[in-house]
Amino acid sequence: MTIVVLNNWKLHQLDVNNAFLLGNLSESIYMEQPPGFLDPQFPDHVGKLNKALYGLQQAPRARFRRLSDFLNRSGFTSSRADPSLFIFNKGTCAMYVLVYVDDVIVTGNQGHKLHAFIKALNTEFALKDLGELSYFLGLEVVHMNQGLFIHQAKYATDVLERARMMDAKLAATPLSSTVLFSSMGDPYHDPTFYRSIVGALQYLTITRPDLSYAVNQVSQFLHDPTIQHFQEVKRILRYVKGTISYGLNFTKPTNVNILGFTDADWAKCLETRRSTYGNSIFLGGNLVSWSSKKQPTVSRSSCESEYRAMANTAAEIIGITHLLSELGVLPTKCPTLLCDNQSTLFITQNPVAHKRVKHLELDYHFIRELVALGNLLTKFIPSKL
Repeated sequence: MTIVVLNNWKLHQLDVNNAFLLGNLSESIYMEQPPGFLDPQFPDHVGKLNKALYGLQQAPRARFRRLSDFLNRSGFTSSRADPSLFIFNKGTCAMYVLVYVDDVIVTGNQGHKLHAFIKALNTEFALKDLGELSYFLGLEVVHMNQGLFIHQAKYATDVLERARMMDAKLAATPLSSTVLFSSMGDPYHDPTFYRSIVGALQYLTITRPDLSYAVNQVSQFLHDPTIQHFQEVKRILRYVKGTISYGLNFTKPTNVNILGFTDADWAKCLETRRSTYGNSIFLGGNLVSWSSKKQPTVSRSSCESEYRAMANTAAEIIGITHLLSELGVLPTKCPTLLCDNQSTLFITQNPVAHKRVKHLELDYHFIRELVALGNLLTKFIPSKL
């Protein structure tokens, strides 16, 4: 989206008809005769499939193989960072194709070649040209003069209606100050409903990074939720109701530099004493990646938990850099990663082995190599601006 806004490209949305019926099978698969279509002379015979069918485990792979073969013949190459992204870069022409099952997004810098490709794709596969991208997998795209705005207002409304929270009072924040743990309060009477709502909220975080931490917290009790846990879920829903129009804004950037923020709460989990870390990565001022995850191991200090968080964020930054390289868009400056812990920054910039970090796994120390090689710049940012 950032690259599209930067270059003033058009986004086309395509829908492939009967996508799972297009795949060619590479193995021999037999099926029983369907009810109502039995051959009276050979009722015990089975049929050999020549093509994939809906419900067949091989159907998605066979469909994707046929589509990727066509794109490869057309000059596209599959991205190593994202196998569902196909890139065409020849001469002055650049085109990108993003595939999700039967939904396809196409963009490029030359309109006539883009339409010629869509026509060729329609010849190979029966598809619908839905025109300019407006609604994709529950994400609503609003085209503005200054860029794009992506939100999930319709999806959020559906979630609120499913939870019967449309008339609830609004909440100013998505999470209360209460620290959650497993055995707090009585068990919730409908765990399936709890899991359903939390799962729906997880999908809402695609355009709502402000919900990531709160949803991460309530997702840790899916196996055995209590009434108190569900009260926290209801608070998230009350917050969503008051911010239903929130989303991601993509404006035309002045550069394509990468800036990352990272933070961690040290040993906040009362049961495991593990830390939860969060990060957000911006490309040219537009938010392109974020997460909130519990660390897999216990940290012995806040410095250690912050260091682990920085290493994980650095890995994500390197992945984004590789993707930008494939897209032919390289940052003009070295990526910068900001942290609010001075001790952690000292470790990333100093190759001297400290006693307090000797026990850390070696894969976390790769951030030192990135800094030493000049591929990453780490800086301090205060917790309160």
